[in-house]
Amino acid sequence: MSKIILLFLIFLKIGAFSFGGGYAMLPFIQQEFIHNYKFISSQEFLDLIALSQSTPGPIAINTATFVGFKTAGFFGSLASTVGVIVFALVGLTIISKLFDKFKDNSKIEKLLSVLRPITLGFILAAAITSIKEISWDLYAIIAFITSFYLLQTKKLGSISIVFVYGLIGIFLSFV
Repeated sequence: MSKIILLFLIFLKIGAFSFGGGYAMLPFIQQEFIHNYKFISSQEFLDLIALSQSTPGPIAINTATFVGFKTAGFFGSLASTVGVIVFALVGLTIISKLFDKFKDNSKIEKLLSVLRPITLGFILAAAITSIKEISWDLYAIIAFITSFYLLQTKKLGSISIVFVYGLIGIFLSFV
């Protein structure tokens, strides 16, 4: 099977079974592309999260585009991006048609109440795995603590934080 078709199928599967958005996809992406197929390294995964967070658009699409391009160039990028959005496009079209009919259904609400903590668990698992891969020097520790504080207190938004710390990183690379 060609890498392009494989990328499409993997991201189709990830898109179909990742409830909770792009962050919930991160453990699946780690498993498939770092451990199962070894298409990217752990460091590249961390870089891709940083790049996906700092570029416009949903993290799922940015991640698929990055991994696809890294693995098989432009067509790998295209196949990955289409694969990750197919299920959402079809699923959301169907759900939007049925939403008004089932929005007050207690069984649907129960299902969603079970899926929410699972999604948070997926995100936390990806975060913990990523924490182990970071080179924790003084700058990384300060950046982690201050960015967390700024986000939690809503003193600065995520885009501003990425921009400011990116500039600091560039400055430090010359010192």
